[in-house]
Amino acid sequence: MNGVRAAYGHGMGPWLAARDVDVLALQEVRAPTEILEELLGDEWNILHDTATAAGRAGVALASRGKAEIHRVELGDEKFDSAGRWLEADYRVGDSIVTVVSTYVHSGNVEDPKKMIEKYKFLDAMTKRLPEMTEHSPLAVVVGDLNVAHREIDLKNWRGNRNQAGFLVKERAYFDKFFAPEGKNVACVDGKTRRGMGWVDVGRQWAGEVEGPYTWWSARGQAFANDTGWRLDYHVATPGLAALAQSYTVDRAATYDERWSDHAPVVVDYSIN
Repeated sequence: MNGVRAAYGHGMGPWLAARDVDVLALQEVRAPTEILEELLGDEWNILHDTATAAGRAGVALASRGKAEIHRVELGDEKFDSAGRWLEADYRVGDSIVTVVSTYVHSGNVEDPKKMIEKYKFLDAMTKRLPEMTEHSPLAVVVGDLNVAHREIDLKNWRGNRNQAGFLVKERAYFDKFFAPEGKNVACVDGKTRRGMGWVDVGRQWAGEVEGPYTWWSARGQAFANDTGWRLDYHVATPGLAALAQSYTVDRAATYDERWSDHAPVVVDYSIN
């Protein structure tokens, strides 16, 4: 959101009021919990994990019904994931649906320390995903994962091969996430890894087409020309992915109507 206050100042409120969502996952809240509660209103049950540094990152889950339990731990005790990983269990009928709102580090090839933190986070995700599958067959990780998995996930892929967000080492994690469970696959970095069986719902729904992009640089005419990146995902267990009924990127009609440099990704799941 680039800050919930800024998002609401530019039109997030009317979008949300018209969208009729049951669970809302937010990233880069960049505000205290009381501000988030004030802006969203009393009709939402809000979970919010703030970043260690004030005014940075921050992830939230807002829902019509209350979560049964939530967790923020990711990785070992020395790893600081505060404000970047929030998972909650929601009861839907007889099922437990686990939803994660996550904000993966963007990384920077000119700052090795930032890339180290990004890889630590992706390593922690790799360890956590199988644990989530054991916990519930209906689970989804949503948010800004800050990696364009394949060439069709960003418009100018040739010019960004050496940039954070499209490095082969980053993309190889996603090869592993989305490969069939237990199958050895050749990843984009040339190494063979065993697939984890999770599903990229956006790619499953859109098929083998460019995009649909979810983020556009503020430089030049990137938004007007739809020169974007697909950085925002629904990473779902096969059981939940099979229940997806629709997938939409709510791209604003014009640059001036955007309330973030990211567009919301909305998926309807039919869960009995």
